[in-house]
Amino acid sequence: MAETMEVEVEAAAAEREATNSVICQLADPEGNPLGAALYLPENASPKELNQVVNKLLSNEEKLPYAFYISDEELVVQLGSYLEKNKVSVEKVLTIVYQPQAVFRIRPVTRCSATIAGHTEAVLSVAFSPDGRQLASGSGDTTVRLWDLNTQTPLFTCQGHRNWVLSVAWSPDGKHLVSGSKAGELICWDLQTGKPLGNPLTGHKKWITGISWEPVHLSAPCRRFVSASKDGDARIWDVITRKCLICLTGHTLAITCVKWGGDGVIYTGSQDCTIKVWETTQGKLIRELKGHGHWVNSLALSTEYVLRSGAFDHTNKHFASPEEMKKVALERYNKMRGNAPERLVSGSDDFTMFLWEPAVSKHPKTRMTGHQQLVNHVYFSPDGQWIASASFDKSVKLWNGTTGKFVAAFRGHVGPVYQISWSADSRLLLSGSKDSTLKVWDIRTKKLKQDLPGHADEVFAVDWSPDGEKVASGGKDRVLKLWMG
Repeated sequence: MAETMEVEVEAAAAEREATNSVICQLADPEGNPLGAALYLPENASPKELNQVVNKLLSNEEKLPYAFYISDEELVVQLGSYLEKNKVSVEKVLTIVYQPQAVFRIRPVTRCSATIAGHTEAVLSVAFSPDGRQLASGSGDTTVRLWDLNTQTPLFTCQGHRNWVLSVAWSPDGKHLVSGSKAGELICWDLQTGKPLGNPLTGHKKWITGISWEPVHLSAPCRRFVSASKDGDARIWDVITRKCLICLTGHTLAITCVKWGGDGVIYTGSQDCTIKVWETTQGKLIRELKGHGHWVNSLALSTEYVLRSGAFDHTNKHFASPEEMKKVALERYNKMRGNAPERLVSGSDDFTMFLWEPAVSKHPKTRMTGHQQLVNHVYFSPDGQWIASASFDKSVKLWNGTTGKFVAAFRGHVGPVYQISWSADSRLLLSGSKDSTLKVWDIRTKKLKQDLPGHADEVFAVDWSPDGEKVASGGKDRVLKLWMG
């Protein structure tokens, strides 16, 4: 009997030697299986897996995918991976496929311009949704618009009486609004650099954030929301320049605000809560509780398409607001897929939470690991990653679907203030108190480029939505442009 058993085991081993196959289950990032489990040869590499996935999804145009086993990217043949990681081939192996951008963004490697002009620290920088214009806000009370072709100042926008803390472009690229330490908001005429009418007043303390209604919900863009240290958020109409709704309910300062793709507004506050508001009457619909200290930063999984609206890397022009709205809606739906919009929050309690506010008021995951307060959180454009910047000098990378920790990027020697993603989700940029910018490679989890050049702390960084350039500003008062 024992002899027969031995022979059978040997025969099975020999059969596996001959075919060398592994039973695998392909699944999307949400964990939904793609077809039934299938036998794949051990010599299958990501290239072969790409062919399999494209076939199973019946893609007319072949799309690129990356593959992950237990959150680790598969970059070799299946057999080599199994051997290296001592994985049992007896069990079904789950392989997660993630769509990749069909275009590639070049890493920024050099400073292409250092533009003086501001007479105090640069506190905020933002590219327009098509990546063609750039605005900066400064402690010198001005907003500056820059000509990116000639890399020179276009307009110095004067009208604020105090530091300009935030600047925000409408996703159709037609409007720019800035908010100051005095609590005033100004809409700017992009043709002349002059204010459109008087400042919008109502907030009693400084502006902590501005967010526009997504263009796929309403075109042309008219409504935006401002958040303030006074604990209120206000919805404004840029055309009538009137406050439409005041969102009151937070007991302490609102630190951040986001207008979501589903049409609701999210506010994060020093009262440790995140509130979700509907925007026709300003009713509170949900309260997200969990943080033990101030909420500092919020990010949405759909943020990149909300910010860029109908604009993508192909530089298309749109004949009408209706056409823009249609294209923006297609982009939004494609990016979101069937999953609910996700929200991540970063706090002074050193932790982050991942939420699906449309589904539950309870967090999906608590994300721990930072040793100091979390200053800024940001989803990658494809929603697959979350990056976080902290006063602990590190940038951390997390799975954008599950919230699971993936990697820590270490290299900064001071607190990290702000981060920004390349449009293809392959590179991450960080700006720090240590006066440097750093570019991190998501695939290798390593430093790709060190960008010294600023003479002092870097407060603000932005990577243009078209991926072509990076802007940075800080204490040394200059604006720097970086190119590939």
